[in-house]
This record gives sequence, C-alpha cells and structure tokens, in this order.
Amino acid sequence: MAAPRMMLVADFERCTGCRTCELACALWHEREFNPKRSRIAVLRDPERGVNVPVFCVQCEDAPCVASCPTGALQKDRDSGLVTLNYDLCIGCKTCVSVCPFGGIVVDPVSNKVIKCDLCGGDPQCVRFCPEEILHYVPVTVANLMRRKKSLERIPKLLELALPRVV
Repeated sequence: MAAPRMMLVADFERCTGCRTCELACALWHEREFNPKRSRIAVLRDPERGVNVPVFCVQCEDAPCVASCPTGALQKDRDSGLVTLNYDLCIGCKTCVSVCPFGGIVVDPVSNKVIKCDLCGGDPQCVRFCPEEILHYVPVTVANLMRRKKSLERIPKLLELALPRVV
C-alpha cells in the first residue's frame, strides 16, 4: 500500500509572527540563521494584525512545473511533491513569476531559485514552530482540519447574517 499523500498546512489565525519557521528552514538548508534564505516566509499584515506563513503548497496542477522550459521542476506522482533539479535549471525564474502563492523565491546569496522540499519528509518549520500552527499531515487529515475550522466559524457567521430577535 502506498504511503498517504502529505501536505504542509498552517493555522494562519494563530500565527504570532515569531518567524522561528524561517530560521529553522534556513539553518536546515543553508546552515545559517538567515531568514532571507528560507523557503518559508512569514508575511505580516499590520492593518489586520495577522501573520501569514507563505510556502510552496505543492499544487496539484502546478503552474511552475508547466512553465519550466527545461523540465527542472517536476511533480512526483506518488508523493505529490514538486521537486527542483538544479542540474536542469537555467535560472530563468519563470517559476517565480507564475507561482500564485509566492512559494518559489530567489535566494539572495546564490541567486538561485529555491522552494520548499518538505525537508525530505520532516519539515523543520513544523518541528520548531513554538505555537504549533504548522502541521505536516496526510491530505485527508488536512481536509478534516479545514472542515472543523469552518464549523467553528458558523455561529459567528450566523450571528452576523441573522437579525437579532429581542
């Protein structure tokens, strides 16, 4: 039996913006504490007071894979992981421009494209997130997590949508 497809998910509403995930990623991949070299970035929206971890979501129909002129980006059929082969990459950065989530970036030191590779199945961002807002779970569990989160919002939505009866 094949291993279940896994996915990285984030509980955006609980992210404190500590950026520990960025440091863990950069240290794992680049052996230095430099968040600019991380494959995950925490974007802050000060107006709304939210922090949003941004990473490659391993799209099912990945535009980065479709746009790569050399085939350096490939989607693994079994795991669902979008992999980057640096031997084939020509550095055109087309993948950066077509990613709808900002999950592929250019490393400011090497000037090469970098993206989440899920740390070989043990994402360090998940491992070191102090608030445990990042999770690496089977896709089926991720679906259940989303549904549960939606159920929690229903009472609030109903309160806003329905007129108050006194």
